[in-house]
Amino acid sequence: MKAVRIHGHGGTEQLRYEEAIDPELRSPMDAIVKLEAAAVNPIDLAIRAGTRGGELFSPRILGTDGAGTIVATGAKVKNVTTGDVVCLYPLTSCGQCHACVEGRPCHCTARQVWGERDNGTYAEYIRVPAKNCFAMPAGFSFEEAAAFPLVYVTAWRMLINDAELRPGEWVLIMGAGGGIATAALHLAGAIGARVIVTSSSEVKLARSLERGAAHGLNYRDPELAKEVRRLTGKRGVDVAVDCTGGVNWVKCLTALARGGRLVTCGAAGGAAPKTDLRRVFWNHLKIFGTTGGSRTEFRRLLSFMEVSRHKPVIDRVFPLKDAKWAQQRMQDGQQFGKIVLRVSR
Repeated sequence: MKAVRIHGHGGTEQLRYEEAIDPELRSPMDAIVKLEAAAVNPIDLAIRAGTRGGELFSPRILGTDGAGTIVATGAKVKNVTTGDVVCLYPLTSCGQCHACVEGRPCHCTARQVWGERDNGTYAEYIRVPAKNCFAMPAGFSFEEAAAFPLVYVTAWRMLINDAELRPGEWVLIMGAGGGIATAALHLAGAIGARVIVTSSSEVKLARSLERGAAHGLNYRDPELAKEVRRLTGKRGVDVAVDCTGGVNWVKCLTALARGGRLVTCGAAGGAAPKTDLRRVFWNHLKIFGTTGGSRTEFRRLLSFMEVSRHKPVIDRVFPLKDAKWAQQRMQDGQQFGKIVLRVSR
């Protein structure tokens, strides 16, 4: 089969479109999926660079999200059969620890995504546990089905499970245009929340306003928190979504109303931002961190997609052989929504 692999850590020059061995069933609970599309995520860039994913096994196929058709199943697989079109729940875990037994795989210390410690979705075929295969939402293309799993299940956990977002509340989303930020905008809008987005790009702010945001602000504005409070009648926002850390973390805390909730899932902008703890306890703030959602949350997300008929925003679709250009576009911060690879030739 054709795949995009890395043989070492570094820049996009490490991505090689080449022949790889077809995967085979290893367990009676495995499935083989012929992939039609895969999505590009920031974690793919981190694994390639060597800042995520542990020791490099070489060569490694990158890619966390994918969608395609089941072409083989193990003897004990019951949930899918050959010919089913599926999208992939992107997380795996040990299945044996306390967190896994309680149905919280994202709390497992051995949790991982495809491409992290096993081969991923930048390939024509992938072997996965069959329990990670879910029917594609009705009316979705393969590209759309590959675009949403990781970012949407993460945004779902942050907003629905952790922050318990309610209709009419104010939400601040930092970094408009990113995959999780775009997913959070759509989920918050579907609930009936009022959304303020931030970006340094006027184009991304305008596109967010077209998709339901109430206000768009430049996150480089040193008076960002004051402007947020002005827009919310001096209250501040009920929920802040931060995917980058660094100075944005400080701005999110400052912009929260009393009793507000901050949800976070990344630290590319800095992992040790300055925090005034007095603001946290004086204002009764809650802070939640997450790295993904459970299969139960993924099922609920799929139901939401079906009922709402909502589809993810796709920025651009590249052929698999051009994965390095797709990753470069993400690395340069040019995207609005998801960058997708078309696997089929």
